[in-house]
Amino acid sequence: MRYISTRGNSPPQRFREILLAGLAPDGGLYLPEKYPHVSADELSQWRGLSYPALAFRVLEKFIDDIPAADLKQLIDRTYTAAVYCNARSGENAAEIAPLRTLAPGLHLLELSNGPTLAFKDMAMQLLGNLFEYVLSQEKSDLNILGATSGDTGSSAEYAMRGKQGIRVFMLSPLGKMSRFQTAQMFSLADPNIFNLAVQGVFDDCQDIVKAVSNDHAFKKKYRIGTVNSINWARIVAQVVYYFKGYFAATHSNDERVDFSVPSGNFGNICAGHIARMIGLPIRKLILATNENDVLDEFFKCGIYRPRGTAQTFQTSSPSMDISKASNFERFVFDLVGRESATIRELWGRIDSGGAFDLSRMGHFAHIADYGFVSGTSCHADRLATIRSVWDRFGVMVDTHTADGIKVGLENSTSGIPLICLETALPIKFEDTIREALQREPERPGAMDGLEDLPQRFAVMPVDAQAVKDYIAARAG
Repeated sequence: MRYISTRGNSPPQRFREILLAGLAPDGGLYLPEKYPHVSADELSQWRGLSYPALAFRVLEKFIDDIPAADLKQLIDRTYTAAVYCNARSGENAAEIAPLRTLAPGLHLLELSNGPTLAFKDMAMQLLGNLFEYVLSQEKSDLNILGATSGDTGSSAEYAMRGKQGIRVFMLSPLGKMSRFQTAQMFSLADPNIFNLAVQGVFDDCQDIVKAVSNDHAFKKKYRIGTVNSINWARIVAQVVYYFKGYFAATHSNDERVDFSVPSGNFGNICAGHIARMIGLPIRKLILATNENDVLDEFFKCGIYRPRGTAQTFQTSSPSMDISKASNFERFVFDLVGRESATIRELWGRIDSGGAFDLSRMGHFAHIADYGFVSGTSCHADRLATIRSVWDRFGVMVDTHTADGIKVGLENSTSGIPLICLETALPIKFEDTIREALQREPERPGAMDGLEDLPQRFAVMPVDAQAVKDYIAARAG
């Protein structure tokens, strides 16, 4: 399996080569040169597999330069009940990614049983083990640079803390995450973890990561890697979610399902796109945004118009307070027929602060072939959804998951199972839960007193050079 850049000016690479690199040298994102295919027979064989066994079957389609026995061992070590059984109480607490049926045809795929109570743990824990495996073989080290709007940062830091040969430099927008999310990151005292609070919004953090990654001399000298979903390994690990949810919600491979996915950086729903491309019977991929509705505007009219810092709203679903969705480039690459020249032209406009309109280029006519629909949710909507789900089903959901349920129900069809992907546990957004339900969300015992712990972080300007100087002084 070889991987190519969406921008077409980098040589094809193997999985291990792109694992540590993140962005391609030409600034593009990696995708398989050709998508593998999952046959009907394989779907039948995979139905009923445990999560680790299913993850191995999916991932071996994309990873052929790590020996199968080693890959299986890494996966088995990642997906154990010991890692995923402590986040919530209940009869399914020890199951990895259980499906909770709220009503006939309406399901919630519970992905937040990991160490930081967010869906990203499911992929990030594997990424940490893959990094450590490759670095130990190469007798090398890695300085990870990432950006977070909330959950990516804590998931990455908990996955990488204490790993040999790895340092993490995580950028986050100062004062724009929930108190719980902030405390999860800033309270870590591990010497290989560095938190940088940027005086801007998430898009500024993400732009700094890309600017540093595009400084090839600096990247090579300081061995810079990424854990954001621009890293292909994050995306491919999340593809497994969709297979797990599909098998749990259906009885035969003749059935199709709809997935509703809260989306900010387009990473999780991009994994759904990959799952659909390789053969999973997905009818609709329902994209839910919050008040920052850049992606909804595109899927409704073909215009991709990032808003910029001044027009990015701070909302009660902060992990989606994103204007420029980095993974969106992967989908558009497929949408325009994998024409790298077109991607270079389109993202040249985006990188210079502009926009593009695919409806005027003819490509938008093909968007229905990929199953995407979209919708938005605002603060009042998510409050109403949190109340409704609690009153009707006795289930408490976080703000982002509420966005997904609301938009999913608006776009669902009777007789087609709707699977809503959970984003995080409600405790991460307790202020909004309290506003909606006048009660406290359940807090796992391991998180008691989290916000009272000492916090360690550095405040940084919106300046890529300042971040490079900080890394250079600490990278070893």
